[in-house]
Amino acid sequence: MEEGEPQIIEAVEQSDAQSSLRVLKDVAAGTCGGIAQVLVGQPFDTTKVRLQSAPPGTYSGALDVIRKLITTEGPLAFYKGTLTPLVGVGACVSIQFGIFESMKRIFNSQNQPTSLSTSLTYPQYYISGVVSGVANSFLCGPIEQVRIRLQTQTNNVPKQFTGPMDVLRQVRAQAGIAGIYRGITPTLLREGHGMGIYFLTYEYLVNKDMHDNGLKRSEIPGWRLCIYGGCAGYSVWLTAYPFDVVKSRMQTDAINPTQRQYKSTLDCFRKTYAAAGISGFFRGFVPTILRAAPVNACTFYAFELAMRVMG
Repeated sequence: MEEGEPQIIEAVEQSDAQSSLRVLKDVAAGTCGGIAQVLVGQPFDTTKVRLQSAPPGTYSGALDVIRKLITTEGPLAFYKGTLTPLVGVGACVSIQFGIFESMKRIFNSQNQPTSLSTSLTYPQYYISGVVSGVANSFLCGPIEQVRIRLQTQTNNVPKQFTGPMDVLRQVRAQAGIAGIYRGITPTLLREGHGMGIYFLTYEYLVNKDMHDNGLKRSEIPGWRLCIYGGCAGYSVWLTAYPFDVVKSRMQTDAINPTQRQYKSTLDCFRKTYAAAGISGFFRGFVPTILRAAPVNACTFYAFELAMRVMG
């Protein structure tokens, strides 16, 4: 992959570069992608979080989580805490896609005075993704903490939380605003680098398809868009998964700061490594990587389909 290889930017994006309507369409399409992401991915995510946050020996693997969840809590337990991400992830993904598309247009306008071709370099795609991920972190961090605390509740003990708002109320009461943003550092690392790789992978594959087959973006078959979305999902988790493990551990730690096992992000990294070595940073990786293809295939397909419908 050559750094300066030109990428095709469709004429419609150029003409709408300063249009608020274009931004609204990007956000609306991103929301569609986010809703699809939650509905497809929630069972995988619940399994992943249980594996990441449970004490060693609680589960022997992903299948053991699934078996115990169905036996003791029923199939609907896979959708615990879904309301929060259904609303929140829709907003998060809309931010990701909206900012990414805006950054593409900014880079495109900067490139035009020095080049006759409308092109973005691969580093520009990566930076656009990083910006979208960093911006999104401040919304998705609290949302994910609420979801994770609800997902890790079991029916074997009295429930600590009655719902999403109760999670926020208890965290705010015991730990303040800082508690709501618990795990923000690993979230920023995961989202920043992860979204950079995510969008870079997808745009590279889409642009290669257009170049090799002489197609417009809107002419690429849906099944190929799904494949490219799945590949983008793999690229995130193969490069950013340890940050997600640290984030989950910090967000399922005690709410009261005086009772926490992990004092900081670095302390969580150190203690995770001391307890389980490198493998400790990949607990729950199997359901995550299995989730990556269908979830992100649906996310990008829903986004592209919405964009085609809206024009």
